[in-house]
Amino acid sequence: MPEACTCGATPPPDARFCHKCGRPLFSEPPPEEEEKPVSVEIPEPERPVAARPEISFHNTAAVRVAFLAAGIASLLITLPTPAFFPLLWLTASGVLAVWLYRRRTGESLTVRAGVRMGWITGVFCFAIATVFFTISVLTIAKGGGLAAFYREQLSARGAGDANIEQFLEVLQNPLGLGTVLLLSLIFVFVFFTLLPTLGGALGAKLLKD
Repeated sequence: MPEACTCGATPPPDARFCHKCGRPLFSEPPPEEEEKPVSVEIPEPERPVAARPEISFHNTAAVRVAFLAAGIASLLITLPTPAFFPLLWLTASGVLAVWLYRRRTGESLTVRAGVRMGWITGVFCFAIATVFFTISVLTIAKGGGLAAFYREQLSARGAGDANIEQFLEVLQNPLGLGTVLLLSLIFVFVFFTLLPTLGGALGAKLLKD
């Protein structure tokens, strides 16, 4: 039952206003505050850092750089220079490959990566040398033949006649000729890959940040 109004009138039950003065008999409840939506910030996923490509034949930049360095070294080797200069050019090709790779990609190589870069350069040097070697052998074979060529070379170096004849007998045998060519290619492969590999390690050491 509502309380009596301040004017003295007694309102009927369930009345919200006084029938005499119109005064509200009940105080209205305060309006409920609307709950503000809570914004939840979702952190952005971290972008994975791209791993540096490994120095191998699957690395396009490394292959291009190694081939360029090998081509320059092979060109310098063909020039008429003192005997020790080819050793210098092959070693420098590994250093050049490391420098070119760093300049192209902006990445410095570790000594291990420099060794790989130098070895790839050496493989290309060997491939180019094999092409020239094959052309030379075919040219000599069409001329006076390998026997006459080696006879002239050994005579110029002062080898004895007995040694020359023994070596020429080996060349006249197909099995002996194949063995000589195979051993020559193995020697060239070791020679043309070892020096650029050392140069690659040296270049990575010198150009390290």
